[in-house]
Amino acid sequence: MIIAANFKMNHTRASTKAYIDRLNCTELSHDVRLFVFPPATALDRYESIATIGAQNAYCARNGSYTGEIGLEQLEEFGIKTLLLGHSERRHIFNESQEFITKKFNFYKDQGFEIVYCVGETLEKREEGATYTYIEEQLEGIDLGYERLIIAYEPVWAIGTGKSAKGEDIQEVLEFLSQKTSAPLLYGGSVKRSNIAEILSIPKCGGVLIGSASWDVEEFIAMIEIAKEN
Repeated sequence: MIIAANFKMNHTRASTKAYIDRLNCTELSHDVRLFVFPPATALDRYESIATIGAQNAYCARNGSYTGEIGLEQLEEFGIKTLLLGHSERRHIFNESQEFITKKFNFYKDQGFEIVYCVGETLEKREEGATYTYIEEQLEGIDLGYERLIIAYEPVWAIGTGKSAKGEDIQEVLEFLSQKTSAPLLYGGSVKRSNIAEILSIPKCGGVLIGSASWDVEEFIAMIEIAKEN
């Protein structure tokens, strides 16, 4: 089971260190794996019970790409895990599927563990085009890559306080499971009050948590619930 925290544009290096120091006091069962994705400025060589990953990276070792980080910067901190395809990268920063695929393939060739996000907008959902839209987000992605993790995050449920119904999540995870043997996560307003229900859904191998994970005590509370699931 995977429990992942996406800090987005929150936390500093100092607060991330304090967060990880507190997290390190948590006892894990053998079947629970933790991930923490701090902002780029908070990456470091932390001693942590969690796998530390980057939220984004450009598909080059280094170069003239103002404002980006690449392989050279990730290597400095021993980062080998990357979050790609998040809806905020797609819809706020207008990353195309072609560009996301290019980044995926670059970091796949470097042996990175990749948490790859897919999910439909409310408009596509209301059109009945959820699966077509997700299919488009899988184009060019090696679904047999051994270090792949897929996170289903319906766009309309991210940061809205709304979570998809259990049966809706189950249907999409079942759809994805027919295409890949990669672990499948759910993300979309996951919080203490609904994590147990979400983790009980067939095919759900864990959760990618946004705002509810920014407070370490809330994150630990959700880890404890997950351990009992």
